[in-house]
Amino acid sequence: MSNPTSGAPDMGHPGVEQEVERVVAVDWSGDRSDAGQRKKIWAGVWTAEAGGGVSAGRVELENRRTRIELVDWLIKMKTETPRMVVGVDFCFSYPAWFVEECGAKTAAEFWAVVQRHGEGWLGRECADARFWGRRGARRDGRKPVEFCGDLGHRMLRRADEACKVRAKILDPGQAAKVKGIAPKSPFQIGGAGAVGTGTLRGIPELFRLRAAGFRVWPFDVPALPLLVEIYPRLMTGAVHKGRPEARADYLAKKRLEDSAYGSLEEEVLAKARRSEDAFDALVSAMAMARHRGDFLSLRQARDRTAWLEGAVWGAGV
Repeated sequence: MSNPTSGAPDMGHPGVEQEVERVVAVDWSGDRSDAGQRKKIWAGVWTAEAGGGVSAGRVELENRRTRIELVDWLIKMKTETPRMVVGVDFCFSYPAWFVEECGAKTAAEFWAVVQRHGEGWLGRECADARFWGRRGARRDGRKPVEFCGDLGHRMLRRADEACKVRAKILDPGQAAKVKGIAPKSPFQIGGAGAVGTGTLRGIPELFRLRAAGFRVWPFDVPALPLLVEIYPRLMTGAVHKGRPEARADYLAKKRLEDSAYGSLEEEVLAKARRSEDAFDALVSAMAMARHRGDFLSLRQARDRTAWLEGAVWGAGV
């Protein structure tokens, strides 16, 4: 099997030796307006301090950037701290059958398809009912029959099943984190918790990040700076994060149990209490910082499905 980037076999671990000095967790948004993006896109940033662990790191929580501005900011940050890992919470690809239907043989080829057609799939004139959740002139917005019942798995990637479908998750601890959560598909472009719009407007940015030097896992051989897909629910666990009081209780408990949270500045905690998006970005950044050594042992995708569909960091794929 060949490397989807270069065409040459490369299955080994690259042997990254340098410590991860910074992690960034981005709570992404597919909002069309600049104002909506600046409100909803949050980034949690953990930066290592000399001689300290997670608790000694500096933590910031920021928004007020559009998607383009955020990517520009990440690229600039990479030049300052190249030993960094960025996690973003949109899907890096689609189910393999759809990628192949689009004529793509690699994830990057599919990204180019999305770059050309993504806004059309989101548009009111689109007749492809597989992109569901939003009404249009030629579709009713309901989930199509081909994604219902026993066929529901078709709208999910293997990576989605591994971290979002409770019955498919082998680790009881991870399964408990998604109890009561309906698995979301990149085909869903409207409705509560939809990830499709953010995905279709996020995938084209992968080209810019890769061109700037980020390795995109699992498609590229892992090295720093590294970009990974994350699913915040794996980091937060079962919490009603849409409720401010639930976010406040969660953070208060974390401060008692975890010295890393205990060292956070009140300004950072206040932002996470006020906003669900900020909460996801903060908790994800803290989890990534705690497990930053794991990024150094990631491997490139080893089978065709993962090369086409991608993977979620921390999920059992």
